[in-house]
Amino acid sequence: MTQSTKNSLNSDKSNAEEAREIVHDEFAGLNLTEMAGRPGFRGLFDNAFVLGVTCFATLGGFLFGYDQGVVSNVLAIESFGAAFPKIYMDSNLKGWFVSTLLLTAWFGSLLNGPICDKIGRKRNIMGNIIIFLIGGALQTGATAERHLFIGRAIAGLAVGALTHVVPMYLAEISSANIRGALVALQQLSITLGILISYWIAYGTSHIGGTRCAPGVPYTGPLLNGSPTFDPYTDVPAGGCTGQKQASWRVPIGIQLFPALLLGLGMAFMPYSPRWLTERGRDDEALQSLSTLRRKRLDDPAVRYEFLEIKAELRYSREITALKYPNASKFQQTVNNYITLVSTWPKFKRLAVGCLTMFYQQFIGINAIIYYAPTIFGQLGLNPNTTSLLATGLYGILNTLGTLPAIVLLDSVGRRPLLMSGALGCCTALLIVGSLVAAFGNDWPGHPSAGRAAIAFVYFYGVNFAYSWAPIGWVLPSEVFPLYLRSTGISITTSCTWMSNFIIGLVSPRMLAQIGHGGTYFFFAAFAILAFISAYFYPETKGKTLEEMDTAFGDVTSEQEKQHMERICRELGLPSKALLSA
Repeated sequence: MTQSTKNSLNSDKSNAEEAREIVHDEFAGLNLTEMAGRPGFRGLFDNAFVLGVTCFATLGGFLFGYDQGVVSNVLAIESFGAAFPKIYMDSNLKGWFVSTLLLTAWFGSLLNGPICDKIGRKRNIMGNIIIFLIGGALQTGATAERHLFIGRAIAGLAVGALTHVVPMYLAEISSANIRGALVALQQLSITLGILISYWIAYGTSHIGGTRCAPGVPYTGPLLNGSPTFDPYTDVPAGGCTGQKQASWRVPIGIQLFPALLLGLGMAFMPYSPRWLTERGRDDEALQSLSTLRRKRLDDPAVRYEFLEIKAELRYSREITALKYPNASKFQQTVNNYITLVSTWPKFKRLAVGCLTMFYQQFIGINAIIYYAPTIFGQLGLNPNTTSLLATGLYGILNTLGTLPAIVLLDSVGRRPLLMSGALGCCTALLIVGSLVAAFGNDWPGHPSAGRAAIAFVYFYGVNFAYSWAPIGWVLPSEVFPLYLRSTGISITTSCTWMSNFIIGLVSPRMLAQIGHGGTYFFFAAFAILAFISAYFYPETKGKTLEEMDTAFGDVTSEQEKQHMERICRELGLPSKALLSA
């Protein structure tokens, strides 16, 4: 090599280092969270585009909520009982009817991780909508029990996958200052789905009247001293003469329309810039990020965020390659699961996500949502009309209770809301259980006690709605590093579905067979455990998805720190971009 060539190479190297130093200096004083704008609720309106994309994408949560709410009311409609008497009368079969969707949702959420990584968040949502439409159509047109069960099983695969991918998609398109509020909109959408399904089912339950055969007296089991509907003996030979089958088919079929809207609309939504970066499509990722932030491509904040994502991804890939050299695609997938339990900080992330999802169900919320008319009937209300109306009012309070989370998540933080919510739920459950134990055998003789029990069921719903309901989706979507995010969220989401499945399956038997308010005391015990667990959670508000290592004490070795510093220098980032914030 000649002296002139050496001088030329040295000059090029010097120019490259100088260019990196200029970029480094440009970013040195920047803070991505501060650049993103106002935190929390106020920050939602600083970027109308992201807010609009979020509201649209959360239709996936709406479908989940709608199914939760509609199934509870359909199970109380007499014309449904006349069409499917086994499901209506058998508490075990009723539990399986509810839980079939939950079991396949567990499988769908667990299976969806690798698929989502392969085809992307956007196309994954669109594909699962097609599956949901097939399942929903089967349920709407069901003429035999097997049609209902097969339809719910197919729809469950899609619902489970959507609850995995939608919060992840929202977390990846949002900035740190509003991430909690945006993902909390997923829960608001779920509660809106529950609310709308309650009132639609309440309205359609009056199609043809509220009774299957108004002229036939009830001969079924006694409830609060009065006989109830028995589809085996209280239905005329030609079927119901009053209430029509449309009273239950219409509310089930309506959910097909928002699903179709979501499937078509997602074609026009942006790809996740983090997924595009992971697939090596850097130019598209930068353009997507620019579109989402409503800033120019050369804006320092856009470039900083893009390079931070790129640095975190590159670091994780290079460290993984050093640990697992020559690993195949399948081995890489398996290694992601192994990595989540290989160190305490990684396992802590997984434990926080799974425990949050576990407590979200075992505090008892879905026992009330799925069987609300039954519960309100047991508390002294008319099972045909008044209990359905009370269920609709519960849906309103559940929705309104979610609104404080959108305002407070990114200002107060996750831990305080979780702890206060657990205490409120525990208090309400203990009071309801005590009232049931004292007066459950004679509600007509103690109407004020029944009203108090119903009031505290509402109080329970509000406390859950602002705390464990939204944060159950927020925390798992933000605690994992990019290369483990889809895998981690698939595990945590599958955890909520398995817990949901268990609760949906055993709740009707618990409510029917455990006396003296034991069901409510059971859930209250888990609310106490939830409070204790939340006390030890790290606070994650205001941190970028790339800054979670510090929050979870994921302290790297000196060699890994040097590796991170080298990547940051090569990309022109300050070392704090990955080391801590």
